[in-house]
Amino acid sequence: MVEISTSILSVKKGEESKTFFALEASKTDYFHIDVMDGKFVEKNTYQTMLEYASYIRRISNAPLDVHLMVEDIKKAVDDFSAVEPNIITFHLEACKDEKEVMETINYIKQNNCKVGISVKPNTNIEEVYQYLPYIHMCLVMTVEPGKGGQSYLSEMTEKVRTLKKYIDENQLEIDIEVDGGINLKTAPEVKKAGANILVAGTAILNAVDYKVIIDELKCPIGDVSL
Repeated sequence: MVEISTSILSVKKGEESKTFFALEASKTDYFHIDVMDGKFVEKNTYQTMLEYASYIRRISNAPLDVHLMVEDIKKAVDDFSAVEPNIITFHLEACKDEKEVMETINYIKQNNCKVGISVKPNTNIEEVYQYLPYIHMCLVMTVEPGKGGQSYLSEMTEKVRTLKKYIDENQLEIDIEVDGGINLKTAPEVKKAGANILVAGTAILNAVDYKVIIDELKCPIGDVSL
């Protein structure tokens, strides 16, 4: 079953409330919270995303999918744990060594939250293998993290396929999420490769009808009923 995590990065100012209610009514599976600190990535969305996440939590029971693109992971976990996210994902590249990765995994779990690890396009997927038994999700970035509206990097399809093969061969229970350039054209490719959670932002928010696009993104491969 494919799920959709809608990125709220490009929500228009002044339309937050209307957009969040409409997304929930359209059955998005998660609100995707893109947290950037202006250091790990160029853009800084930290305070805005904290405000948005807090607001969503007040008006909705929909799960929050928090993606930390930050250097100070522990502080961000402390800040965003307050909004009771379903899952917090941090970047493998933000940790200096294996010890810090495991400490971060355990710290997030101590905050009663599922754990995800994300990898940038230039990071070999094999680097995350040793941590898969301890986490709930692996997020494969299909664009360079830091801004919305980028085009999908087609070479990431093979990375998703390789990860899925490893997970199946080792009988692991873990979600594969993809983030970056996901739309109706690229979604079938990543779903076929093995991704089961798709992050989409502009593709959904620029649509006339959120529910139509969300339903189409969820549609199983080969389903011609639409």
